[in-house]
Amino acid sequence: MKILVTGATGYIGGRVVRRLLEWTEHEVRVLARNPVSARARPWASRVEIVEGDLGDRDSLRRALDGVDVAFYLVHSMYGGTDFEARDRELARNFVEEGRNLRQVIYLGGIVPGGRSGAAVSEHLGSRAEVGAVLRDGLPTTEFRAGPIIGSGSASFEMVRYLTERLPVMITPKWVRNEVQPISVGDVQRYLIGAVGRPETTGVIDIGTEPVTFRGMMEIYAEVRGLPRQIIPVPVLAPGLAALWVGLVTPIPNSLAVPLVEGVVEPVVGDTARARELFPEITPMEYREAVSRALVRIEQNEVATRWTLSGAPPDAVELEDREGIVRERRTRVVDAPIEAVFQAFSSVGGERGWPAWNGLWKLRGLLDQIVGGPGLRRGRRHPWQVYPGEAIDFWRVEAVEPPRLLRLRAEMKVPGKAWLQFEAAPAEGGRTRLIQTAFFAPTGFLGWAYWWSIYPVHAFIFDDMVDALADDARALASDPRWAPGPQHVSVTQPGAEARQDGG
Repeated sequence: MKILVTGATGYIGGRVVRRLLEWTEHEVRVLARNPVSARARPWASRVEIVEGDLGDRDSLRRALDGVDVAFYLVHSMYGGTDFEARDRELARNFVEEGRNLRQVIYLGGIVPGGRSGAAVSEHLGSRAEVGAVLRDGLPTTEFRAGPIIGSGSASFEMVRYLTERLPVMITPKWVRNEVQPISVGDVQRYLIGAVGRPETTGVIDIGTEPVTFRGMMEIYAEVRGLPRQIIPVPVLAPGLAALWVGLVTPIPNSLAVPLVEGVVEPVVGDTARARELFPEITPMEYREAVSRALVRIEQNEVATRWTLSGAPPDAVELEDREGIVRERRTRVVDAPIEAVFQAFSSVGGERGWPAWNGLWKLRGLLDQIVGGPGLRRGRRHPWQVYPGEAIDFWRVEAVEPPRLLRLRAEMKVPGKAWLQFEAAPAEGGRTRLIQTAFFAPTGFLGWAYWWSIYPVHAFIFDDMVDALADDARALASDPRWAPGPQHVSVTQPGAEARQDGG
């Protein structure tokens, strides 16, 4: 059969593609918003890659042409203000364009309290709604799983970092709730085992024996030989707990929220149908799944990681890993890539900064007072940039027109800081603008500095990326603007002077 995998560059999708090629003889096609990312995978030469998006009906139609079975492994894990409507729209597009499919295989989440449960988070509710849309329109096998445990999974990383970093944990009382984890290997076995089996149509809950979230951390600590004390208290709302997870672990708040909301209520399914249909699969115990994940990490055999999954177009991602804090914001701009590049290459100098310029000036003055360069260096050209030149209190560390500009801070800070802008093609002829602030703190003072200014960053950098998107759109709509040379490679001293007359 010909099989389509959506979400193939994500955590589960990437592993499903690999196992389909190893375990079956089916022809595999993948739908990828970023074909460059797909072509970098070890399996790329053995699959057909179709560039497209579930929101683009034309590309979806091309991807589904001649397909027998499709894996629907896409959902808005990172949330966002309109993620439910977006997920609903994508599922409906899939149903409309997939009318000739013999089977759809979808991975959702166990609904708290059973299929008619009461307290369901927005995230789990949306995943259940997507399953319902698919089942109503197409022959769909919907697997529902609890926390997925494996090297690189978000649920495992959350448990791992909380347990590793905190010898004593003050936790909300709902850590006593039972959840039903499942190893990532078992998830793959169920998904691929359902291919071509019409009797699996409908909802199938999957998972190993239930364990409390507190038990998940305690078992991890036992496997690692770490003495840990967990003290549940009747405080900490889910939102506050998600913020706590975001501070202690590499999981950004946008992902921590749905993870935490998924365990606020008991999340235990009825796995009787899974046992009946798949008697050959005995789900691995949680302790064994933890042990295997740790071995994979130690041996550098992490096939996919939660960070491969894309955030929504307007996401803010805050990561703290490997000694560097990353604060990333993304916008999809209705403008060509050259206009977006010129917009972010024009920051600083006489023009100033595109948002809260008064605060940037104040920061420059404070930097001058303590002996830094401040903003007095300005910039050489209003929009053209060369590697190695100064822009206010930044130094151009890298520039790759029309895709990337990275600035290294030369202001006085207790650590090292960078500000990076990227432009990449997006669906529908638009451009994805990615703005990332990096900070490598020096000692405790560096961490204290970062977190003290983070509330200010939250609105300055939000407004700045919006302003840059507006500038790019304005450039693109100006009849006087046309893409031109963004950067001239100077191969010898004096070349620039000879080109522009001095």
